[in-house]
Amino acid sequence: RSFNNVISNGLVLDNYGNKMSKRLGNAIDPFDTIEKFGPDATRWYMISNSNPWDNLKFSIEGIEEVKRKFFGTLFNTYNFFALYANIDKFSLQYDQIEYEKRAQSDKWILSKLNSIILEVDNCLENYHPTKALRIIQNFVIDDLSNWYIRLNRKRFWKGHLNNDKLSAYQTLYECLTSVSIISSPFSPFYMEKIYQDLNVVSNKKKHLSVHLDKFPKPNHKLINNSLEEKMSYAQKISSLVHSLRKRLKIKVRQPLSKIIIPIKSSKIKKQIKSLEGIILSEVNVKEIEFIDDSSSILVKKIKPNYRILGSIYGKNMNEVANSVRNMSQKEIKSLEKNSKITLLNNNIGKFKISINEVEISYSDIPGWKVTSDGNFTIALDIDISESLKMEGFSRDFINKVQNLRKDMGLEVTDKIQMQVQIEDEFMKKSIKTNLIFVSNEIQANAITFLENLSKLNKIEIDSRIIYYRILKIS
Repeated sequence: RSFNNVISNGLVLDNYGNKMSKRLGNAIDPFDTIEKFGPDATRWYMISNSNPWDNLKFSIEGIEEVKRKFFGTLFNTYNFFALYANIDKFSLQYDQIEYEKRAQSDKWILSKLNSIILEVDNCLENYHPTKALRIIQNFVIDDLSNWYIRLNRKRFWKGHLNNDKLSAYQTLYECLTSVSIISSPFSPFYMEKIYQDLNVVSNKKKHLSVHLDKFPKPNHKLINNSLEEKMSYAQKISSLVHSLRKRLKIKVRQPLSKIIIPIKSSKIKKQIKSLEGIILSEVNVKEIEFIDDSSSILVKKIKPNYRILGSIYGKNMNEVANSVRNMSQKEIKSLEKNSKITLLNNNIGKFKISINEVEISYSDIPGWKVTSDGNFTIALDIDISESLKMEGFSRDFINKVQNLRKDMGLEVTDKIQMQVQIEDEFMKKSIKTNLIFVSNEIQANAITFLENLSKLNKIEIDSRIIYYRILKIS
């Protein structure tokens, strides 16, 4: 038996025909909505947005968002698991990998899983279903899909079924099974489908239905608050880097050399340092430099919160604002340390400023871009050297070839030989310099550079042309 890697999504995701919602006057026919989106998506939307006993401003767009973000993400997460589990013929007949021998990311997601089981159980005991659903949503979207799977993709598709890969499968299986059970009161049909599709191979569960299984009990021994805290730091820092890349239109596939992070305490530095490899891999940066928060490398700037100060100082607002804008670096640091500072203005005399009455941030420095979220500040080196450009191009090439493999219907494990004709010297040098990395990523036993190819195909990267031929190795 194998996992059903394209689970039937008609229960939630299919549009039953192309019929649009009927309208009764200004109201939406609820039966037509359920037929169109499925009862699970409709129910999940309504409960996650408002407690069942409260009024709800109903929105079709809201159901579509739930269908796309939550159910779509869960659908893709299950399919990811099933695809590679089937390739490796994974099932639960293997012994469980001991917790102590699991990867740090496995320990983290299991800690998060048991934390949310505890939270959801408490919410349901205290009649807070809306909060419970939001907790499940955040776990599936932010933690399981956008973080754990992103960090561990290569563990699933590279190499043989060793203990490390087995640990990843067992961890993801546990997460999916638990999510199906704790979500089943709100999504009875879809979670039943996931539960059954997981169990058809593993036979771990002896119950006929998810609704006959017991609500999971949190394993408090697996809850590691310290690990969850420092992983949240890694997530926040990565999010800041990604936001800067997006704003500057620098692709994630383009490696960058360094980020600088001002740190307020040795404890936080130690926590981030322990996850440095995860951060660098996630944001595609070569190095992290930690500096003291009081370092002069990054210059702080301050501006008044006009809304708050205006209500306090009234007609003296302009004088106060000018004094705030002219604060020295020493005064800004004193304000951050003590939360208050006394300033002197020649026209209005002495007055006090509190930390919540101003906004403090870092200025950009030449060749760097700086951003902050209130918790962390990062400076990103945006200078791209020739070697970084070549590595970035080789990653773009890998992405193109991987898409070609999919279009050819090749399996993840299929090996290829690739012949290329490249006239552009930069492109040729980029691939040759990173040849081992490129070959491993595209599953190529050989990449041959030729001068003339007949019956050529071509791909385009940044307006540059590469002619190629891909041959599957039997």
